[in-house]
This record gives sequence, C-alpha cells and structure tokens, in this order.
Amino acid sequence: MNDIQGIDDVKLLVDAFYGKVRKDKILKDIFENVIQDRWPDHLEKMYKFWQTVLLEEHTYYGSPFLPHAKLPVEKEHFNRWLELFSKTIDAHFSGPRAEKAKWQGEKMAEMFHFKISYYSENNSKPLF
Repeated sequence: MNDIQGIDDVKLLVDAFYGKVRKDKILKDIFENVIQDRWPDHLEKMYKFWQTVLLEEHTYYGSPFLPHAKLPVEKEHFNRWLELFSKTIDAHFSGPRAEKAKWQGEKMAEMFHFKISYYSENNSKPLF
C-alpha cells in the first residue's frame, strides 16, 4: 500500500470516509441534517482542508470549528468518527502521511469535543 501522495489520494480518502459516514447509524443523521443536498460542496471543502493539512498545499481557508460549534454531538460521535476515519485510512494507505492523517484526526476530534462541551456547558458561543 502507498502513502497519501497527492490530491487524488486525498479525494479517495475523503470520498471513502464520507461514504461510510453517510451509511453509519450513529453519524449519518447528524451529517445529513446539516449538509442536506450540499454534499458536493462539503466534499470539495474537505478535499481542500485535507490537502492543506496533509500535503501542505494551502487551498483551504476558513475556521474548521465554527460549522461544528452547535452540533448535537457527544463523545460517542467523536469516537465513531475516529474509528471510521482510521479504518478508512488503513484500508487505503500506509506511511507517514497516513499516520499524520490519523494523528491530526485524533487531535481535531479531541479539540472539537472539548470546545463543543465547553460552549454547551457554559451556555456560550464561540466568537465569529
């Protein structure tokens, strides 16, 4: 198996992962309720995000947390997201960038969960 090497690999990762998410009994409703019929736009944004993170080709601009700030998610959702993400990577790739993707996903899930919990528990919202 090869490592993640270019945008085609990023697209394969994103498409395979979100294909699983859209069928997952724990995650599908959360994603479908927010994204609705805008999946092509969402996938394009995710290609750019992971291209920026993994390939250091800066095509994503924005704040990844803000769209997630008010989602009805708990630790179990993040755990499932990470499980699917890691399994998707392991099914297609092996190497330093694949490991970086899993590490980055873990850090992002940890941070998002912490921030969402904080804002919910303190009845506050992030600065936009």
